[in-house]
Amino acid sequence: MRAMKGTPAARAIKNTRYFITEAMIPRGLNPGKSIFHTDYNSSHFFRLSLSHFTVIIPGMDTHIILLSGGSGKRLWPLSNDIRSKQFLSVLPNGQGGFESMVQRVHRQLRGEFPHERVVIATGAAQKEQIEAQLGSSVSIVCEPARRDTFPAIALSCTYLEDVCRGNADDVVLVLPVDAYADQHYFSIVRRMQEAVENRNADIVLMGITPTSPSSRFGYMLPGLHQDTHIVIDRFVEKPSVSDAERFIAEGACWNGGVFAFRLGYLMDIVRTRIGSYPFDAMLDRYANLDRISFDYAVVENAQSVAMIPYDGTWRDLGTWDMLVGEIGSCGLGPQVHHDTEKTVVVNELTIPVVAVGTDRLVIAATADGILVSDLQKSAQVKPIVDTLTDAPRHMQHTWGTSTVVERKIESDRMVHEVSIVRIEATQTLSLEPDPLFSRTLVVLEGSGTITCDSSIKPIIAGTSVSQTQGASIQIEAKERVVLVESLIFAP
Repeated sequence: MRAMKGTPAARAIKNTRYFITEAMIPRGLNPGKSIFHTDYNSSHFFRLSLSHFTVIIPGMDTHIILLSGGSGKRLWPLSNDIRSKQFLSVLPNGQGGFESMVQRVHRQLRGEFPHERVVIATGAAQKEQIEAQLGSSVSIVCEPARRDTFPAIALSCTYLEDVCRGNADDVVLVLPVDAYADQHYFSIVRRMQEAVENRNADIVLMGITPTSPSSRFGYMLPGLHQDTHIVIDRFVEKPSVSDAERFIAEGACWNGGVFAFRLGYLMDIVRTRIGSYPFDAMLDRYANLDRISFDYAVVENAQSVAMIPYDGTWRDLGTWDMLVGEIGSCGLGPQVHHDTEKTVVVNELTIPVVAVGTDRLVIAATADGILVSDLQKSAQVKPIVDTLTDAPRHMQHTWGTSTVVERKIESDRMVHEVSIVRIEATQTLSLEPDPLFSRTLVVLEGSGTITCDSSIKPIIAGTSVSQTQGASIQIEAKERVVLVESLIFAP
């Protein structure tokens, strides 16, 4: 193991990743843990390796990409262009509270992959919500424009190779961030990882066992059955119901949008289709990339494709009729029912919703609007709300939330806006001056400090601050702070 400094052998050792395979090692290292030689002093490390290690082999990392996109207007008024369905904290978490789809997927993912790197590919509008819900436990790759799944995955893999220094043999797992499944789903993802490591196929997909001959999904028709996987014979995108029945009888699975492949395999395709660019250059040219799905660009052109079936809970909670089944009949928020049947109320307001004599309805009330719909027809809401032009009123931030309670617009020009702002304990909110409006803040509750133009005030109920021209405001919350923000726009 000893190599002279500066020789090719020494350079190879320096840049190689290793697995620790026995104990009797420095504190903090465990068998199976992946480290770089540069993590430890070279002579110390390799003297230990001769004395106490039986085997040292090159390591292989695993990276996980979660795809987060879409506006989710089928769940209006809870979801909108900024607040997509995956961020709605409406799913019971089993501990008396609620969690969002992205929090649920991340929690389940960590149950199977506790230490692997997780990267979320998303648009800039969703970045702050992801940080608010997941903190610093993930890396975020922001797409400069919407360009479908192949460009999103290509950008993320470029980040893994260029910024994270991933190796060609590293395994990449790609999942949707809003999958609603049981924990077994993620054990199948582990088997997909192992299939790629064992080079069973260039790309391995998850096959969802169909529950009905639906024409909403793509189908993967099986070929040769192996011990660990099934070779995919061909793909059929959204067939007729009669064809779907025939495919299911032949053992076909739905394409669940979950992929596994080696980083080097995908980057070779990226260099062929897009070019060889570092991450920053890929960001610069991203808006000019063709819109194309990963299935069309990569999967359906691959020479070696396999699937591993998953037979368990798998639902799309993108419509009200599906979501209320998971929320439960008690709904959310203040509500009163009288003589109702199968009516679910989801209320984010502080005032109650009263339902009398209703049957099979969903009633949703938020700062952005109120929906009253027949459950079976609730999916029709999207084209209707697409015609609405009012900007979203409820926003989630890394420091807390803001909710517009009054907004006046005249001749397409904002006149004034009043919001309730909630800053969570230990968080800081900075407000820069804007020549388009004047700002006044009035504290309702909480403790901390407000700094305005070098003047520091303690936060108590009734504290007010007016932002003067050119002055910035910084609010540091010791305990949760609730305040009213008034914006008066210049004529």
